[in-house]
Amino acid sequence: MNKFKLSRRSLEKLQKVHPDLVKVVLLAIQLTEVDFGISEGVRTIEKQREYFAKGASKTMNSRHLTGHAVDLAAYVGSEVRWDWPLYHKIVDAMKRAANSLNVPIVAGADWVKFPDGPHFELDRKVYP
Repeated sequence: MNKFKLSRRSLEKLQKVHPDLVKVVLLAIQLTEVDFGISEGVRTIEKQREYFAKGASKTMNSRHLTGHAVDLAAYVGSEVRWDWPLYHKIVDAMKRAANSLNVPIVAGADWVKFPDGPHFELDRKVYP
């Protein structure tokens, strides 16, 4: 039995996220070697403009705007960590969960031009 579960705050951040992506996250938290929480689910257009202006996002067409994306934060103890090796393990859990549920996802860690380890989204080809 896995020792990790999502906090109430993380579950609240999933409320407006597409149900298929929520299912993937809920299974991944049971499969992961690294604890994680939801740092962001649905994002407002104002927040997206802010991220775009700061260079934290490369698009104004973010999947966060439609509930088709989540950002996850790795925890080591009670501390949020951004070390890439942690995110590779979370990516593995998310991909295993997605495959198990037959829900195609895209991991931002796989992007060549702007790798984004915490980011996961439903594949646009199946979820336009």
